[in-house]
Amino acid sequence: MTPALSFPLPLAPAAGMTPLWLDWTAQASDAGARFARLPFDAARAQYASAVRAGWVERSMLASREVERTLATLEQLTLGPWARQV
Repeated sequence: MTPALSFPLPLAPAAGMTPLWLDWTAQASDAGARFARLPFDAARAQYASAVRAGWVERSMLASREVERTLATLEQLTLGPWARQV
């Protein structure tokens, strides 16, 4: 025979509270997604720096093409973890 428990086991968290492990996994997932997006953010920053330095002409059309290309590469590389623009 198993001994009866003298205290109730919490089966579900109280209203408005999330379990600690759920917060940790969400934070780890967010950190991983930010890390995976880092090369694309670096490419965007490098393009912006090149425009400011005058190495690339300042053009809204060219900027749009660079952004579309990076967004497509990000979508293909990261799949569901890519940003939804």
